[in-house]
Amino acid sequence: MNPIAQELNNTIKQGAPHVYEMLSNMGKKLFFPKGILTQSAEAKEKANKVNATIGIARQGSCVLSLTCVTKYITEIEPDDYLPYASSFGLPALRNKWLKEMYVKSPSLKGTVVSLPIVTSGITHGVSIFSDMWVNADDVIVMPDMLWGNYNMIFCVRNSARFVTYKSYDDALTRFNLDDFERVIREQAALNDKIVTMLNFPHNPTGYALNEKEADRVAEILIDVAQKGTNVVAACDDAYFGLFFEPETFKQSLFAKLAGKTNRLLAVKLDGPTKEDYVMGFRTGFITYGVAADTNLEGVYEVLEKKTAGCIRGNISNCSHLSQTILIKSMEDENYKNLKQEKFNLLKSRAMAIKEVLKDPKYADGFDVYPFNSGYFLCIRVKGVNAEALRLHLLDNYGTGLISIGEDNLRVAFSCLEEKDVKTLFDIILSGINDLRK
Repeated sequence: MNPIAQELNNTIKQGAPHVYEMLSNMGKKLFFPKGILTQSAEAKEKANKVNATIGIARQGSCVLSLTCVTKYITEIEPDDYLPYASSFGLPALRNKWLKEMYVKSPSLKGTVVSLPIVTSGITHGVSIFSDMWVNADDVIVMPDMLWGNYNMIFCVRNSARFVTYKSYDDALTRFNLDDFERVIREQAALNDKIVTMLNFPHNPTGYALNEKEADRVAEILIDVAQKGTNVVAACDDAYFGLFFEPETFKQSLFAKLAGKTNRLLAVKLDGPTKEDYVMGFRTGFITYGVAADTNLEGVYEVLEKKTAGCIRGNISNCSHLSQTILIKSMEDENYKNLKQEKFNLLKSRAMAIKEVLKDPKYADGFDVYPFNSGYFLCIRVKGVNAEALRLHLLDNYGTGLISIGEDNLRVAFSCLEEKDVKTLFDIILSGINDLRK
């Protein structure tokens, strides 16, 4: 093992030994190199005569650039977006995102968490998380309805095993806390370590927990950890902030888990992708919350270095331009008002759907899963195959939806105009009746 990795591991072992136990084999080997990057940083500070260290083309005091590129970006200097960004991310953006995290989740007050590390989108963040914390055959507790890419990331790439719980009760009225608890406790009894992904607002059903449900999920995980099982709880907050009903818990579950007990590692995976409607910017964050016996600051520094090392060995670093634009946008005086406008638009669509679906005629064709947030809702069709219905709607009605398993269709109201809501559900009902004949 590299001596730098050994040094980092020793810091974690001394400060938070259970966190060290939770690291994957790769995670234990990871480190941030002191080679070219460190030498270049030293040269930047001291080489006031000649600096020939970094692989960036320069001319005079500025980065070398092509006007056919820079002419499209008029309000940012080339030096603020063309050079490489740090593998950790731009410090200004990391600090800004951390500050906002405490505003968005006030329950975090008084809890020290790591400085967020910048990833190339939340999907990349999930992949880095998997590399660092998941070994082959590790158990990952998942809902039975989940984002399909989890399988690619955890099972195909890292050979983990999913053990699922039923997402909702049979009547489709509430989150199935009982089955969540049953599976968590069963797997905790069978394994020294369990991993769980907590994705609220949920993809694909568009459900966010209420306050009591959030409290109970946190209580279960904390209790299991305190009884001797190492628990890695990752909060996939891709759709954070898009909470449309008063009773929903409007903070991240990360706030209820971070720093609560020494066998529980809380990881927040989030970013501006959906929060700020910048899907193509490919910028996200990983933030850690642990309870250390000693040297919490040192433990976080190690986790940040290992994460940055994983990014360094994966894509080197993330888009400098995206990070710079995000910093400037978050500092804009209209930032919060503009976000509120887009939130109101999506909320209006969700409420319009709820109103339309009150019509009892739809109950003959499908049931609706609980939804109160995010971008999606799901329906459970009756008497027909979901994939057959999807193809029928596409071929005969020019209507596109996503099938999930044999019974479910996902509707993305994020891209559905409010005027088309009733038309869509009437088409779905017509398609079901067609296939029944």
